[in-house]
Amino acid sequence: MNLSKNIFKIVTLSAVLALTACSTKTNSAVSNTTQSSSSSETAGETDPELNDLYQQENQLFADHKEAWDKAFNMMNKGNADPSADYAEYLASAVEGNKDEFTEEEYKTLTEDLEKIREIEKKIAELESKQSTSASSEESSSESSFADLSGVDFDGNKVDKSLFSKNAVTVLNFWFTGCKPCVEELPKLNELNEAIKAKGGEVVGINTDTFNGSGSAIKDAKKVLEQQGAKYRNLSIDSSCDVGQYASNIMAFPTTVLVDRNGKIVGDPLLGGVDNQENYDALMKQIESVIAADSAAK
Repeated sequence: MNLSKNIFKIVTLSAVLALTACSTKTNSAVSNTTQSSSSSETAGETDPELNDLYQQENQLFADHKEAWDKAFNMMNKGNADPSADYAEYLASAVEGNKDEFTEEEYKTLTEDLEKIREIEKKIAELESKQSTSASSEESSSESSFADLSGVDFDGNKVDKSLFSKNAVTVLNFWFTGCKPCVEELPKLNELNEAIKAKGGEVVGINTDTFNGSGSAIKDAKKVLEQQGAKYRNLSIDSSCDVGQYASNIMAFPTTVLVDRNGKIVGDPLLGGVDNQENYDALMKQIESVIAADSAAK
């Protein structure tokens, strides 16, 4: 797989190790959505396989966390080529810092890299098979949300008109058992307060609460209250566009900007906004969407 198609593994590499449980939960929480999706037969058959392969990689990182943590923290010190294949990018980074590892660490990393190379070959084969038939559909479904259905945590129905009422809607995908997701909730509340007067809104999409799960909503509300997060959170139908989008998210938390027309703007932010760099980058992007909305009036 080309590195650019899997860049989130590099951008949030340290977070991935902390998020391994979150990534695993992602697939568990939305597996029924993925399997029951009305998307093409090809996508329905291959997506679970790809998810499994990604999980195999994440499990390697988790099993040897200390060694990989050390490697990831040295990424910018190596001579790795960011345009290279993902596995080779990792290998170059490890080799570029070989002297920094103990003999045991280096042995563990190189053995893992051989497994990652095999996993990446399988990923590339699956992606190649589905790219032709799915590229058009994927572009369409990921560029905009044609529909949204569900309820907020107070039981009020929501639909796609939610987007039309805001210059920008900041959709934050999370689940209750994801520690990094919970840790960023106060900062998301701060963000919501900062953009309300400008026509923006932060909206939480909790994947545990799909399809109106009462007990899950109760648990999520408790967490939100504990973290002082008062912005709107939704329990959405897994079959709507936003639900199907969530089923393809590989790492949580993920934050997406949506304009007044339901169009996804820019790339998703992977990782918490409690990281000030992430917060500042997201705010800059939000301001850009708001400015474009104002200019269009």
